[in-house]
Amino acid sequence: MSRVSAAAAAAWKDRRRFLLSWVALPLSLVVALLLGAVMMLALGANPINGYNAMIVGAFDGSYALGSTAVQAAPLLLVAVGICVAFRANVFNIGGEGQLAMGGLAGSATALALPHLPSLILIPLVLIAGAAGGAVWGAIPGAFKAYFNVNEILSTIMLNLVAVQVMNWLLAGPMVDKTQNSTYGLIPETRLLPRASWLPIIVPNTQLHLGVVIAVVVAVGVWVLLYRTSFGFRLQAVGLSRDASRYAGMPVKRTMTLAMTISGAMCGIGGALLVFGSISHRMVTDGSLTGFTGSDGFNGIVVALFGALNPVWSIISSFLFGGMIVGGDALQVAIGVPADMVTALEGLVVVFVVSL
Repeated sequence: MSRVSAAAAAAWKDRRRFLLSWVALPLSLVVALLLGAVMMLALGANPINGYNAMIVGAFDGSYALGSTAVQAAPLLLVAVGICVAFRANVFNIGGEGQLAMGGLAGSATALALPHLPSLILIPLVLIAGAAGGAVWGAIPGAFKAYFNVNEILSTIMLNLVAVQVMNWLLAGPMVDKTQNSTYGLIPETRLLPRASWLPIIVPNTQLHLGVVIAVVVAVGVWVLLYRTSFGFRLQAVGLSRDASRYAGMPVKRTMTLAMTISGAMCGIGGALLVFGSISHRMVTDGSLTGFTGSDGFNGIVVALFGALNPVWSIISSFLFGGMIVGGDALQVAIGVPADMVTALEGLVVVFVVSL
């Protein structure tokens, strides 16, 4: 009888996961958009025209699609990192700081080695970005594993530390001191070496190599999580640390490694924000959001919308990237304030997280 009950419970769990992935999540997006339409009506704007402008601005033509894909790439990498951490039942809320540290590490590498060819310098700056994010992820991971420090608090606090480190470096040791600079009025590096720029892969668009890298990383992490013994160990530790420890698994090391890999993914995303940017330099307005565009937090929602699966996160990141790019077109088309677009994104976040 107990076996029958266990089988029924497992079947219901699988059915619930299916419904959550294929019904509840898309439905949450629809409900959020409907509420957004009500908000537009309250502002005296036509929601049909607004959403039409959003779709056209994000998906109509090669340039729009390229812009959406570029916006989606760092979101995807953050989401992939979240998938790794959540697999071990560790919550990484520090994507913002890890993006910044990845961008700083990659920028410092490019500025220190300006004469290297692209074939060497581009991989180096991406590796440096991964290393910067990995260090920033490993710290709260180790605190959680060895000292049982709440990782949500530690990652959020490290975000605050990261913004201070970023502002100090961009306004001090790494500040642009060239003749055409702002002389420290804007925290930014000087123009990065051309050999470090991510090459455009579709002419007359913004689509650069970083988009391909993000997709390849997502697929690679899917293989790591679902087709390797390490992925099995992550899941085992996430389900029961005591049982994993009894089975002889290195629980503390696994938890730390999960957060390290998660931070590395975010760090690569930070490097893409720098070396795939139009300005080809690292610049901020003094806040983390000024550099990341809130990708560290939005990536969490992308991961949840993708059912914490790296491959499904490819699709969800493209949808959210389109929402961000199309939001600018919506704002221009119907004359709503920028806060309206932010509120629309917030509604999607609320409905997805509440599931």
